[in-house]
Amino acid sequence: MVLPPLSRLGRLLVLLTTGLAMVPSTAWADTASAESALKQGRVEEAASMLKQTLKQEPHNGYAHQLLCRIYYAQDRADSAVSECERSVSDDPSRSDSEVWLGRAYGLKASQINMLSAFVVARKVAAAFERAVELDPSNVQAMSDLGQFYVAAPAIVGGGLDKAQALAPRLMARSPAKGHRLLAMIAQKQNDAATAETEFRDAVAAGKAPEAWVDLAQFYQQQGQADKAVAALEASVQANRSRDNSLVDVASILTDLHRRPDLAEKALRDYLASPSKTDEAPVFKVHLQLGDILKKNGDTAGAQREYAAAFGLAPHFAPARKAAEGQ
Repeated sequence: MVLPPLSRLGRLLVLLTTGLAMVPSTAWADTASAESALKQGRVEEAASMLKQTLKQEPHNGYAHQLLCRIYYAQDRADSAVSECERSVSDDPSRSDSEVWLGRAYGLKASQINMLSAFVVARKVAAAFERAVELDPSNVQAMSDLGQFYVAAPAIVGGGLDKAQALAPRLMARSPAKGHRLLAMIAQKQNDAATAETEFRDAVAAGKAPEAWVDLAQFYQQQGQADKAVAALEASVQANRSRDNSLVDVASILTDLHRRPDLAEKALRDYLASPSKTDEAPVFKVHLQLGDILKKNGDTAGAQREYAAAFGLAPHFAPARKAAEGQ
């Protein structure tokens, strides 16, 4: 989970102790409103508010972070990197901004050629490591860093030895995520039995919906579709807040060609939830739901979802193409 912004009082104290000018109250309101719009998927509206805020306060690091997240949600890697770099430069003490910078670099690395990606991947490692250095209690930063260590080769800063060293620190803060990291390490080592045990221990540690999803994905990768579906059903039952794990449930069910009814319900429940987040962008969820409806023969319903996605993110190419029927 991304760390919340500092309170108004907290920021005021920082400003006073560093001798900076006090920020206009309208800037705070605009930033809060923009964050709310972003979480609701209204990215164009959020971007407009943030750009206005930055005209008044060009070095507002959190405003730059939010703008980075808007571009990240739309897969616009270069713009996301630029804004997150500004965020870190303007407010170098924020651990969560370093997390988003690492993610933005990761997105960029996925969109460029392999040789260039190696250079950018080193920046991913540096950003996540800096995030943990700034706030050793930032569980999401440690989790992202651990996942990078497992996935990336040593030449760009990865390595299972680094992941193993990080695991006890993560376990101390979040047993569920600690077991998840150990499971990923075991998977990388082709030790399926240990990986399954660790994923199950992650579920037992908190019975969180996302832990059930991780277990389901493991079973999917092992070719055990029935067990994967059972884990996804358990995830839905455990998800009282109807958070973004529902979107992952729908994605895996769709990949498995199982329970389209549950996949559709999961997406609709998320769209109706108060727990929406930009980590599962609403406009992308409308597209995902539209694809399910289209596959099920509900052309009119699909077009409504595509239109909803386009209305929220008119500059997101997949939303525009879907709305235009391309």
